[in-house]
Amino acid sequence: MHYSGIIAGTMTWGKWGKALGLKQMAERIEASVSLGITSFDHADIYGDYTTEAEFGAAFEQCGVDRASVQFITKCGIQMTRGRDHQVKHYQYDHNYILTSVERSLEKLRTPYVDALLLHRPSPLMVPEEIGRAVASLLERKLIRSFGLSNFLPHQVEAIRRFTPVEVNQVQFSLTHTEVMYDGTLDQALSQGIVPMAWKPLGDLFDASDERTQRIAKAAEPLCKKYDLTLAGLAIAFLKRHPSGVLPVVGTTDTDRLEALKKGVSVELELEDWFILLEASQGRRVP
Repeated sequence: MHYSGIIAGTMTWGKWGKALGLKQMAERIEASVSLGITSFDHADIYGDYTTEAEFGAAFEQCGVDRASVQFITKCGIQMTRGRDHQVKHYQYDHNYILTSVERSLEKLRTPYVDALLLHRPSPLMVPEEIGRAVASLLERKLIRSFGLSNFLPHQVEAIRRFTPVEVNQVQFSLTHTEVMYDGTLDQALSQGIVPMAWKPLGDLFDASDERTQRIAKAAEPLCKKYDLTLAGLAIAFLKRHPSGVLPVVGTTDTDRLEALKKGVSVELELEDWFILLEASQGRRVP
């Protein structure tokens, strides 16, 4: 399955953030595609289960061919907001997975999604049952590929016993580097799993602590060297990893998307990459 080098994350397009209207959302879709950003990341829960439907209505109004874009969505989290539940929980039984996908297809107004991801691992998930549900969805051509989100390597292996796993979407950024050391990206590299990075800018623009200050200081000459913004440099840091990380970005600002896209095409020199890693960790590599 092919995805664009940057994936447009829709989590904050609706009720959970920018509250874009139908026309605004259609314009953002067209603007993203014009920049070569053709993959759109969803989850059923976004906007308290409302954003998929808003996006689907907006997509119908824009002039983009469905075959030229990729829709990714996730299922499994049961929230108390938007549904009648007493407690937030995870659900991955066979019937629920099928029903959730059918509901997402209806909201997105599409006959298929390019990738279905399980949103978060559950202690009660039964890998064999998940595998049967995925096989049914693939056979009915309701999904084109299957993956996971926020799964650790041993959890990925449990699922892979019963169905191929093509994607694992995890938190990865200059301020969140754990997946480089817990086996997640090693597994992705060795098994051909596509790693997608949510919140790829980390806390660079959300916090002002010792780590972000170190990174900003180290990044200043590198931004000049590579003609990148700090955000673009942060994307270049992720893209340098050999596993082929695809950042999932939430911005809908065209100028910022262009700056982030520029970071995709820049390959950092080896020592420059380690300068940023050292700044992130606050110590030299062992």
